[in-house]
Parts: sequence; structure tokens; C-alpha cells
Amino acid sequence: MTTTLTPPTSPAPPVTSDSGWSSRIWLLLVVLCGALFLDGLDISMVGVALPSIKTALGMDPSTLQWIVSAYVLGYGGLLLLGGRASDLLGRRRVFLAAVLVFGVASVISAVISIEQLLIAMRFVKGIAAAFTVPAGLSIITTTFAEGRARNKAFSIYTVCGASGFSLGLVFGGLLTEVSWRATLLFPGPIALALFAVGWRVLPRVAAERRFRMAEFDVFGAVASTLSVLILVYTVVRAPETGWASVQTLGLFAASALLAVTFVAVELKHPHPLVRLGILRSLRLLHANISGFVMFGGYAAFQFLVTLYVQDSLGWSPMGMSLAFLPAGVLVVASATKIDRLLDRVNTTALVGAGLAAFLAAYALFLRVQPGMSYWNFLFPTILLLGVGFALTFPAINSQATEGVDSDEQGLASGLLNTFVQVGGAVMMAVVTAITAGGSGGIRSGALLPGMTTAVVVILGLTIAGFAFTVWVLRATRSRDDAPAPQEASLPR
Repeated sequence: MTTTLTPPTSPAPPVTSDSGWSSRIWLLLVVLCGALFLDGLDISMVGVALPSIKTALGMDPSTLQWIVSAYVLGYGGLLLLGGRASDLLGRRRVFLAAVLVFGVASVISAVISIEQLLIAMRFVKGIAAAFTVPAGLSIITTTFAEGRARNKAFSIYTVCGASGFSLGLVFGGLLTEVSWRATLLFPGPIALALFAVGWRVLPRVAAERRFRMAEFDVFGAVASTLSVLILVYTVVRAPETGWASVQTLGLFAASALLAVTFVAVELKHPHPLVRLGILRSLRLLHANISGFVMFGGYAAFQFLVTLYVQDSLGWSPMGMSLAFLPAGVLVVASATKIDRLLDRVNTTALVGAGLAAFLAAYALFLRVQPGMSYWNFLFPTILLLGVGFALTFPAINSQATEGVDSDEQGLASGLLNTFVQVGGAVMMAVVTAITAGGSGGIRSGALLPGMTTAVVVILGLTIAGFAFTVWVLRATRSRDDAPAPQEASLPR
């Protein structure tokens, strides 16, 4: 492999070895991992700064939550479009443009004092992340050949993503002590530096050919994007407007109608945004559902614990951040080991082990009572969450894209990340509705209203995901005993 930092004008052969990578390959991986790290970091880091932003800008709670929700709306709503755009317009071009927008929007948001503009910038950053993630993931899958090389690259890449989300709490606590504006600014210079390095090391792959509008399913893109946007928006707003309100039911119906319209368009379009046949892959279906369960449960749980320890127990943002630090340390420490597990253990089994760790974590937390020490009520749960993330996150990313054709890698990664982000939005809205419906307000030293019920709901979702994984694992073993032609459809 060449060590020059000039991007190749034609695609290089996929990397097949898991050792001896050139400096260009390592820099490429640093750029891709850095972008994913920032995406995860931004989601969790800003959450820590919300109380300070509320005080500084005089925002009411219903408006404040849109600083997080706007990002999720842009991220979850446009991932499919981002994946298809990277396949058609070129992964390098889409990735670099999205990273640049992310960095510029971060810098602008740090100097804004008008709440509507701040929320708008958060939405723009979410859109940028929706294009960065599928483009970056598809660059990895087309740069590294299936096997040990790709597994090693995947393990480093996905651990960086999980680390960003886990360590974002710590960075958020540190930066909020300085200023809430520092929390918004922090990702900006890093993203701009990644853009500069990425411009030199990202290859110009074959997909970057002359764009033809006939190949782009415009109506399908609009229908799918609006469907997901309306769904996420409705779920976020439902706790305030009411789950059975006319507005909520009407928006759910509109989302469903757009989804049906999207399917009808995809069945007829010569170049569909989503080739529906890809959804017949059991490995992809399992990865998507597992991603929804994993991130949905974790995001909702973190939201609950953040409210409990800060609003009820009176912990500082820094104290809350340090409480979650052990999970981030475990995820980072696993970076050098997880690729070996991906080589030796099938991804379905790894997902099952990860979800089992999440199950144990949530079950242990149900013991919580006012007055319990951190080492008793939270520390064991945090350790198990770290184990769950370290096992599940790399496994679902590997499984979702394994065996997928090069020109559909962006689609596969976009589908996975859509399920992940929508899972977080849905479950956060659900637990918010449960706690908001509890009796009484937040009392110092007491459990949150409805907190136990909310954790039980999270536990139930994880049990369902674990049960589905066990079924898939059994189906895989049954097919192992079947004739050889059936092996091609097995999840790994």
C-alpha cells in the first residue's frame, strides 16, 4: 500500500491483512473514527449542559428539550437519505461535506444566544451526522476486505463510537464547569481538523462517477424522510400533547401513510432508494432490531439516571459524569480485544451476550432505594452497561454490513443507524411520558415519579430483544444442519 497522503484517483485493492497497515490507512481510520466519536459525543455531552443553557438563555423546559430533540430529528430522519447519497454521489464527497457542515455548525452554535437559532443549528448538526455515519461506515467496508482486516477496523471504529457516547458525559461535565458554550464549541475545531486530514487521505472510489438524476429516487427519498421525521417528532412531542390526542394520532397516521407510499414507490422505481429485498436478510433484520433495543434502552436509562442523581440527589454535573466513567473506560479498553472476538465468535452470539449484560444491569438497578451509596445502587450497573456496549455495538455494525454488495453498503449502514437513533428517540419519549404521569413532582432524596415503572419498561424491551436474538441463534444452528445452499443466508 502506498504511504502518500494524496488521495488515490482510483480505488485501491481492499486491505486484507489485519497488521502492517500503511500510514495512510491508519490516518483514514483516525478520520472516520474521529467523526463517529464526535457524533456520539455530541448527543451525550450537550445533555449535561442543558440546565446551564436553560439558566443562561431563560428557556422553559418544553423548549429546552428541543436542543437534544432537534439533533435526533435531523439525525434519525435523514439517515436513509444519507446512506443512499453516499452510494450515488460518492462516499468521500458526502463524508467530507458533512464533516465540514458539522464543524461549522458547532462553532456557530457556540456563539448564539437566540434559542430558536440554537435549536436550528442543532438540527443542522443532526442532518450532518446523518450523512457522516453511513458514508464513513461504507468507506470502511469498501476499504477493508471481509475477515480479520475488516473485523479489526470495525472493532476500532465502533468502539470509538460507543466511547464517544460514554465519554461525552465526562467531557460534558468538565466543559460545563467552564461554560456551556464550551460544550457546544468543543466538537467544532476537531471536526474541521478531521476535514483537513480527510481531504488528503480519503480515497476517491469508483462510486464517485458522474451523477445522473434518473438514478436518484427523489419521491422515495422525500416520502421516507418525512415519514421518519414525523414519527420521531410525534414521539418527542407526545408526552406534552398526549399519546391519545388528535394531534398525536393524526401525525402517527400521516407517518404510516407516508411509509406505505414509500413502499409502493420502491416497488416500482427502477433505482429505488431502498432495495426492499435487502430487508429479507436475517442478519440485517437482527442487527437493526438489536440496535433499536440496545440504544433505545440505554438512552432512556441514562436520561432517567441523569434526572435522578442531579434533580433528586443533588449531584453536580461533574459528579454525574464521573459516575458513568467506568462504562466508558471498559468500552475503550475493549478496543484491542473485540476484533478477536469478531473473528472467533459469531455476531449473533456476541449480541446475545451484550444484551444479557444490559438485562443484568437494568435488573440490578431495580434495587435502588433512597439513601443507597453509589457503589451499591449504580456502580455495578455502570460496569455491566460498559460490557454490554463493548460487545453489542461492534457486533451489530459488523452483522448489518456483512455480505452486502459494495454499492449498498451506505444503505445497510443507514438502515442500522436509523433503527438505533429512532430507538433512542422512542424510548426517551416513552420514559418521559411515564415519569411525567407519576404522582407528585421531583422531591429531594426520593425516587423520581414513575421511575421504577420506567426501568421495568426498559427491562421488558431488552428482554424482547434478547429473546429475538436467542431465536435467531437457534435458527442459525438449525440451518447449519441443512444442505449447503442455505448457508449463504445465515447471520454470522
